[in-house]
Amino acid sequence: MKTSVCIIGAGPAGLLLGHLLRAAGIDTIALERQSPDYVLSRIRAGVLERVTTDLMTRLGLDTRLRAEGLPHDGFNLADGDRLIRIDVAGLTGQQVIVYGQTELTRDLMEAAPRRGLEIIYEAGDVAAHDLESDTPYVTFTKDGVEQRIDARFIAGCDGFHGPSRKAVPADIGKTYERVYPFGWLGILADVPPCNHELIYANHERGFALASMRSATRSRYYVQVPVGENIEDWPDERIWDELAIRLGPEAAGHMTRGPSIEKSIAPLRSFVFEPMRYGSLFLAGDAAHIVPPTGAKGLNLAASDVAYLSDALIRWFCKNDVAGIEGYSEKALARVWKAERFSWSLTSLMHRFPDTDEFGRAMQVAELSYVASSRAMQTAIAENYVGLPL
Repeated sequence: MKTSVCIIGAGPAGLLLGHLLRAAGIDTIALERQSPDYVLSRIRAGVLERVTTDLMTRLGLDTRLRAEGLPHDGFNLADGDRLIRIDVAGLTGQQVIVYGQTELTRDLMEAAPRRGLEIIYEAGDVAAHDLESDTPYVTFTKDGVEQRIDARFIAGCDGFHGPSRKAVPADIGKTYERVYPFGWLGILADVPPCNHELIYANHERGFALASMRSATRSRYYVQVPVGENIEDWPDERIWDELAIRLGPEAAGHMTRGPSIEKSIAPLRSFVFEPMRYGSLFLAGDAAHIVPPTGAKGLNLAASDVAYLSDALIRWFCKNDVAGIEGYSEKALARVWKAERFSWSLTSLMHRFPDTDEFGRAMQVAELSYVASSRAMQTAIAENYVGLPL
């Protein structure tokens, strides 16, 4: 097989990129290790910045997003009984939209045939070759048969554990990483949310988050130590812990119900540089991971895709090399700003094992400053709603 761009990974980043390239008339094939049902079974965040919603609008795929998404004008930081509202719309003139990543992925998957975007699912043993040349290719197995795709460029959108980043020579790539000593235990339930906006809570027992997927489906999280066993957390224990950590106001409006999904996600900050090696470009989780605090993961992948699609379209349509030559530096500048915000909010709202009385006093002082300072709230709101491209 031959194509102009071979995309490794058909999650939201790979699908967004594939749609944008096909909309510009560029031949594209996407490879995905998992089945379509598996891809849609993954439970992920659902707070979308304007960069993400604008791409869906540009592709003409925002009908369901606009009809079913929940516009949010702000969010809340809780510290004990205190609820600090960050008025995102009032401070920035913008909103975020709560729309599950699964639903966005579904929209992209279902529209792929109409766009002429070929996706090969259940592609095993994917490997990229000759990346330092102008004639790279990708090998994979499908139904036990090895196959090959020749391309001009390869886009690695295959997540943290995919093969793309590993194809960059060790003496070329540099990794920055911080692994956090806790995870998020998440529960999804078909119950109305306890608040119409998200609540990020700092409590002496640990962090908690109240969020939602719709007006009738809620997603809650509690901070747990690394190595915690999900079997030790029956639903009732999670609801009890949430009621304590979120505070009396949120607890008074919380509806309990049976979980339809429970999982524990580790937290890490991770950046890989550069995001380009020869004919290979990295985007999304293949190049960077952020803690879910602040909801930057999917949105940061979307900004990578915005930069990369523009660069590739300029190369194929205008023979302009500036975009592809500047992609890594441009994308990383925004990545590091998002990493800073996610790390800062994570540090502010979580209890670390080594947090002493001084560290806790600093968190209290910081939250008090946030509560009283419009300038501080504006800085938080600007980062939460998404920095400009």
